[in-house]
Amino acid sequence: MKNTKQAKIRILKGDTVRIMVGKDRGKEGKVAQVLPKEGTIVVEGFNKRVKHIKKQGNQAGQRIEFSAPMNASNVQILDPKTSKPTRIGIKTTESGKRVRIAKKSGSPIQVEVSKK
Repeated sequence: MKNTKQAKIRILKGDTVRIMVGKDRGKEGKVAQVLPKEGTIVVEGFNKRVKHIKKQGNQAGQRIEFSAPMNASNVQILDPKTSKPTRIGIKTTESGKRVRIAKKSGSPIQVEVSKK
């Protein structure tokens, strides 16, 4: 029987993470996309793949380079206070709002939203 339970991903788009395994181990980057159903994330500029497209009619063939998704368990979010990898916890404030916190330092983790 297949496990149908969806894993919780506490990493959000815009978070700065460190890659813990694979060829890009130790490198840091921003999360570009989160795919919670698959349990994967896309980190800008890492886990590069090349897609080959055949020529069609008068249009030449091409190679498109893109960042492929990686398992969310292969990265750790960086602590905003110490800039070291940490786990994520959830804390409820007095007003009842749930906030993500860094387990190592206890400081809240804010998401940097880039405006285009």
